[in-house]
Amino acid sequence: MSATQIERRGPVAVISLVNPPVNGLGSAVRSGLEAAFNELLSDDAVTGIVIAGAGRMFSAGADIREFGKAPPPDVPNLPELIDWLEESSKPVVAAIHGVAAGGGLELALGCHYRIAAPKTRLGLPEVTLGILPGAGGTQRLPRVAGVEAALELIVSGRLVSEREALKLGIVDEIAHGDPVEAAVAKARALADAGTPPRRSSARDEGLAAARSNPGLFDEFRKGMAKRARGMNAPYACVRCIEAAVRLPFAEGRHFEREEFRRLVDATEAKAMRHAFFAEREVAKIPDVPDDTPTRPVETAGVIGCGTMGGGIAMVFANAGIPVTVVENDSAALEAGLAKIRANYQATVDKGRLAQDVMDRRMALITGATEFEAVAGVDFVVEAVFEEMPIKKQVFGILDRVCRPDAILATNTSTLDVDEIAGATGRPESVIGTHFFSPANVMRLLEVVRGANSSAGTIATTMGLSKTLGKVGVLVGVCDGFVGNRMLHQYLREAAFLVEEGALPQDVDRVIYEFGFPMGPFAMSDLAGNDVGWRIRRAKMADHPSNQRYSGTISDRLCERGRFGQKTGAGWYRYEQGRTPVPDPEVEALIAETSRELGIERRTISDQEILERCLYPLVNEGAKILEEGIALRAGDVDVVWIHGYGFPRHRGGPMFWADTVGLGTIAAAMRRFRDEHGEWMAPALLLEKLASENRGFKDL
Repeated sequence: MSATQIERRGPVAVISLVNPPVNGLGSAVRSGLEAAFNELLSDDAVTGIVIAGAGRMFSAGADIREFGKAPPPDVPNLPELIDWLEESSKPVVAAIHGVAAGGGLELALGCHYRIAAPKTRLGLPEVTLGILPGAGGTQRLPRVAGVEAALELIVSGRLVSEREALKLGIVDEIAHGDPVEAAVAKARALADAGTPPRRSSARDEGLAAARSNPGLFDEFRKGMAKRARGMNAPYACVRCIEAAVRLPFAEGRHFEREEFRRLVDATEAKAMRHAFFAEREVAKIPDVPDDTPTRPVETAGVIGCGTMGGGIAMVFANAGIPVTVVENDSAALEAGLAKIRANYQATVDKGRLAQDVMDRRMALITGATEFEAVAGVDFVVEAVFEEMPIKKQVFGILDRVCRPDAILATNTSTLDVDEIAGATGRPESVIGTHFFSPANVMRLLEVVRGANSSAGTIATTMGLSKTLGKVGVLVGVCDGFVGNRMLHQYLREAAFLVEEGALPQDVDRVIYEFGFPMGPFAMSDLAGNDVGWRIRRAKMADHPSNQRYSGTISDRLCERGRFGQKTGAGWYRYEQGRTPVPDPEVEALIAETSRELGIERRTISDQEILERCLYPLVNEGAKILEEGIALRAGDVDVVWIHGYGFPRHRGGPMFWADTVGLGTIAAAMRRFRDEHGEWMAPALLLEKLASENRGFKDL
């Protein structure tokens, strides 16, 4: 089947893009468009042209798989194709439905008139792939929607509704019926009127305000500095829009194309493309086929209405799934429900949620103090204290009261899912669902596969993760699974660096400058230092001979009640809100601890801080891959991007390691082992790949 199809409707011809599932503008589509234009522009019987998308959308843009590859010979590139289309003397109308994103919107902007169906989303999200709109988007959108709107939309990559697009002038009309019929009628009317086509490239009104405000671009750069730190693409987008204001269209388009070429093969763009594909790959599980029967999840239960339980209940309600929350007593239940209501109300007060939406979501949440209240639900998530005896007791009760076909999930972050499943008579229906805090905000969901978890249980839970708006990543059972197991290495080395001579603010600054939203000590203060303290105490009690780092300074902070932001003091002081302030009391405690441990403090370079924090993290990721705890290196990257804030523009820890060179990291780990102990020995997989001059990408 051709990637484009032509249908004649009287004097108007409709060109449909036929490249499911998203009508990507790959080489076959571009060749088809070229042939269609040649045919229709030379046909005197055709007075107008409509471009539409077949299937569920107009077009989601370029075929990302073609990036970085030489185009096939004799296939036009998209910018030239759009320029040619725009120069048509015959009116060209875009009939947009579903999504018009990236090159899809650029194609529509090259049309002379744009009609959108209800529930359409439009935007230029290329910056999220480390590139910019390279087919005229940075030149046409400012002319159509104004410079300030173009800056915000292109630099954020945000998609807008058809209603917002109409207000901005991106679309000219919203269809109340079939958008193709409306576009055909409009093309006929424009042809009958005989007026010259309105070309976006020739419009000037959107640029006037910016030309009279020369400081606009510098101000915008200042405002975007925090969210764009470490990245090149957002700044290139601004430069291109600035070029639209100061240069004629043709020169601006050339400037845009040169900026695009510089970005597309850079590490930043490769990293973000890797993240894009890795997020889609995580749904593929070799021994759980796509056609595995799943169970419908129409009702849910959550055991526990504390911070995690309440957040998880909100996740279900946000997805429109009725959820029953069970607490020990009415006082705890009321406090938990009040916290949920307060969280929603705060979002309403900020204008991010309508009051009626909040009311509908709250109505989906029911409280109870008896386990029998979840007897009939499809899916139960246990979210009680991270203590094995309590969790096993809860699962024993759930096994008795829940329907035989219900899935029982544990929200453990470190504990053995198989031991928890052993408390039931249905281990095949038990699975781990490690939500990240705050559960109603964080997108990652580690789906922990037990030894007996059935294919149906896994498939149902992975499907549910998507329904809940989460990025579900299947992981295996081990202490800490993927994310927290790697996190332990990262936090341990950060703590050692502080004992040896660095200060918390030194380590946090280096990690922040690398691209994380915050460093390990600020993160610990945010999460609560007492969480790790309780886990360490439990492990030391269970295993007195445990030689793993016991968190000396962190434990001493907790003994002084410095749990972090919630107590106003942790590794930092918090005098006003959440701004961390270095504390001389902490620095004195650090110096005292170093003396007691017999460590002579020294100056530690930024490079050593970076290597000591991140190389062991990568090394642990290699061990996880060796053991089959994660299916793919990309799965590890997705966990760290969405769960721990690893900078997306670096592609995740395993992708980043490949850019550094596994030989470099393996050599550093051998040096660290010699200096610090056997726990720093390089993983066998790391050594093997390094010796073969391969990377994690080659697995």
